[in-house]
Amino acid sequence: MAVTTVIGTQWGDEGKGKIIDLLTEKADLVARFQGGHNAGHTVVIGDRQFILHLIPSGVLHKGKKCIIGTGVVIDPLSLIKEIDDLAKEGITINEHNLFISKKAHLIMPYHRVIDQASEKKKGKKKIGTTGRGIGAAYSDKMSRQGLRIIDLLEKDVFEERLRLNLEEKNVILREFYGENPLDFNRILDEYIGFSETLKKYFTDTESMLKQAILDGKQVLLEGAQGVMLDVDHGTYPFVTSSNPTIGGACVGLGIPPSKLDTIIGIVKAYTTRVGAGPFPTELNDEMGEKLRESGAEYGATTGRPRRCGWFDAVVVKNAAWMNGCTTLALTKLDVLDGLEKINICVGYRYQGKTYDAVPCETDALNNLEPIYEEVDGWMEPTTGVTSYGKLPKKAKDYIKKLSKILNLNFSIISTGPKRDQTIFVD
Repeated sequence: MAVTTVIGTQWGDEGKGKIIDLLTEKADLVARFQGGHNAGHTVVIGDRQFILHLIPSGVLHKGKKCIIGTGVVIDPLSLIKEIDDLAKEGITINEHNLFISKKAHLIMPYHRVIDQASEKKKGKKKIGTTGRGIGAAYSDKMSRQGLRIIDLLEKDVFEERLRLNLEEKNVILREFYGENPLDFNRILDEYIGFSETLKKYFTDTESMLKQAILDGKQVLLEGAQGVMLDVDHGTYPFVTSSNPTIGGACVGLGIPPSKLDTIIGIVKAYTTRVGAGPFPTELNDEMGEKLRESGAEYGATTGRPRRCGWFDAVVVKNAAWMNGCTTLALTKLDVLDGLEKINICVGYRYQGKTYDAVPCETDALNNLEPIYEEVDGWMEPTTGVTSYGKLPKKAKDYIKKLSKILNLNFSIISTGPKRDQTIFVD
């Protein structure tokens, strides 16, 4: 394994949680490199379902070290709740298995209020954020106004920077958004309290990762969301506020690109996205509803119904190239069981022009006509199949066709949500 990175190749929700959980068995350390608690990784163990938001999925295995890296924005209240919820399920979180970068930025109460007020003000033109302050926190980070974990450990510094920030934020809240101002002392006391609860987890994660790699440990890097939600390379402005792409792994954890070995692109057997924004293969019909219900396509974090559509090979091929994927993992193959015909998008048309890449022009992006290749469905169950040879022939034909179009092999095929509903392909 050495250093293995898991990347979502679509609009997120590809099933990264399960794949990370499977790979953790051979890992010594699992590190999350970007995003916030707007992410939701679902892992099913036996009859129990776990939904993780900030803590790496590897925490469900005993004896593994889990890192929340510098590139993650952290809401302390949400993190404490996640730790408490896991404890109720018998999953112990302590200073021996969870490590949080001192350089990671904090999500503050004013970030949440601004996020929600901004979406409300946009009305029908809203982006569709989770309203949890992620984008506002990253905005402050980039404008050099952010508060970091390390600031919590230096009370005087935290107090001074919070006071300065709140003076500005309260003006914006009151004058622009018409919201009530926030109380300085209340926030100060609350966050100092968070610090007392969480400080045992704070550490120099960059040095920790460096030593693990130099010692030849097996390291697994975990991202949130997917390539098409990348703030630079996604369907802007309907994107997240960080880089779920491979560069985000290096920046968010302080690892040089030369130390990355295997890069696994996670690919759902069809396509989904949550929230507003372009979606060329979306199915606003009975087939889209069938995929949603069969695949239980509802957001792990928000519960929102996911928009569903056919497999978009243009999106995944672009993602595989951009991230230097060395192999792919296919998830939710079983959701397509019983379909007589299946479509694969191999290109787009717009105003008489053909595209083999995702355009960035707004009008084109919003009005792309997918070019489909139709294949036969297998009309047989694949749920729980654990051997590639036992898959229906037409299911194998579908996988081979995707592999040929994407010019990459699938090393993992998921045939259900549980750990043992998996095919490892030689």
